[in-house]
Amino acid sequence: MKKTINFSAGPAILPHDVLKQAQSELLNWHQTGCSVMELSHRGKDFEQCALEATQDLRELLNIPENYHILFLQGGARSQFAGVPLNILSNHTSADYIISGYWSKCAADEAEKYCQVNRINVKTVHEEKIGIKSFNQWQLTSDSAYVHYCPNETIEGLAIFDDPQFNDRIIVADFSSCILSKPIDVTRYGIIYAGAQKNIGPSGVTIVIVREDLLGKAKRELPSVLDYTIQTKHDSMFNTPPTFAWYMSGLVFKWLKQLGGLTIMEQRNRSKAQMLYQYIDQSDFYSNNIATENRSIMNVPFVCAHEEFDTMFVAEAAQHGIIGVKGHRIVGGIRASIYNAMDLDGVQCLIEFMKEFERVKG
Repeated sequence: MKKTINFSAGPAILPHDVLKQAQSELLNWHQTGCSVMELSHRGKDFEQCALEATQDLRELLNIPENYHILFLQGGARSQFAGVPLNILSNHTSADYIISGYWSKCAADEAEKYCQVNRINVKTVHEEKIGIKSFNQWQLTSDSAYVHYCPNETIEGLAIFDDPQFNDRIIVADFSSCILSKPIDVTRYGIIYAGAQKNIGPSGVTIVIVREDLLGKAKRELPSVLDYTIQTKHDSMFNTPPTFAWYMSGLVFKWLKQLGGLTIMEQRNRSKAQMLYQYIDQSDFYSNNIATENRSIMNVPFVCAHEEFDTMFVAEAAQHGIIGVKGHRIVGGIRASIYNAMDLDGVQCLIEFMKEFERVKG
């Protein structure tokens, strides 16, 4: 079978070793005679699977014991509503940092439940788009929390430093960059992430919530989104997405075997540097993101002429390179190079780019 190299933004490529293990265990998991997806989430076998996944994630991210880890459903979009309804308490407003499409979507949803102070942090200098440093964010003094998105998948914009606001509750949508590098979890009140980029298959949403933020939910909050209820039930208030949870656990073990997140960050930066270097030296391709805010997960670029972008996507697919079409709201081309993408895959993309440029340039 011809190898396909998948640069999709999500659902995204999964580690080959993880897929092979899941394949080998699919019909008879742990000698139960059943697939893991057929077993009760209340049984001791799956309970141990869930416990190991939780412990491995805690170890990978160095999550303190006063933070709870939840494996929920509904995607990151469910948390756009879940966050304000869980932690607004008696506050009536929240600060939302607007850096791209997904942070704006989060703000739009939160506006149903509170006053949203929208703080635009995007900058443009010499036609390059960047993000203001933390000390330039004009936060309000009485908001319940500050929400931001460290990696905007569509625009390829990233914030790499952990936030420096010691007295504020920081909420972050890490959907497209979680597990790509070490982070200081103690800087955050809540971290949430959809699984389908760096964690596992679609279906699981990770929420990491600090203990003191429990018990503040609005009365109208649906029980399945209530962090306190889900914590009391170990993320099993309703039937969880057991297969996606199991697959996520395999990914966590794969990351640990590779050496953890420091090693993964080095690998991710090497891939991104290789691709950006080729784009920067080319007169045919261009990327409009300021160097310090270039995502190492999502690399958007365009060809010298717009009509070539569509041709690039079509011809790449003929060469076994898929998932490179830019998001519909911005167009162009985008290579998502999450943890599971290796250096060889990026090199294959660059070789195709060279040939496409040679022919069309």
